[in-house]
Amino acid sequence: MNSEKQEKTQRNKKEFYKKWWFWAIAILVLIIAFSPKSSETQPNSNTGAESEKVVEDEATVIEPEKYTAPKVSAENVSALAKATMYANTMDMSRDSVHEQLVSEYGEKFKPAAANYAMEHVKADWKKNALAKAKMYQNEMDMSPAAIRDQLVSEYGEKFTESEANYAMENLNS
Repeated sequence: MNSEKQEKTQRNKKEFYKKWWFWAIAILVLIIAFSPKSSETQPNSNTGAESEKVVEDEATVIEPEKYTAPKVSAENVSALAKATMYANTMDMSRDSVHEQLVSEYGEKFKPAAANYAMEHVKADWKKNALAKAKMYQNEMDMSPAAIRDQLVSEYGEKFTESEANYAMENLNS
């Protein structure tokens, strides 16, 4: 009886390469092995001892063989994201955003990262000055002269003269 069970078990037992799960695993391994590698997490060879991660500056690359997007450090990408947030959600001036990025009480980015961010941030500084002016007028009931002083003050918003002029000209429109 025991030998009969063993004989039946051996007949029912398929060789491992004939089982469905073997082929599923094999196909998965092949897909992973031949999939293109992402360039977003390759270490930057220019940093020497540092193993800083880099990402592509431009997300859309049409012909990778002909065009290689410049690599940007993770710190620069983070600084640009923060600069964009400060400029477009908090209506800060260019100088205020830069100061916030490098401040020991703010974001503590290296000056080079802050400079990169300020070169690449997309913001309408005149619109920001106008938004701040409206906030001072509506929420703090400030006079036009006081608003203008606050916009250009080195202790205030730090907008340029032309940005403050734009804001004051368009304040009540």
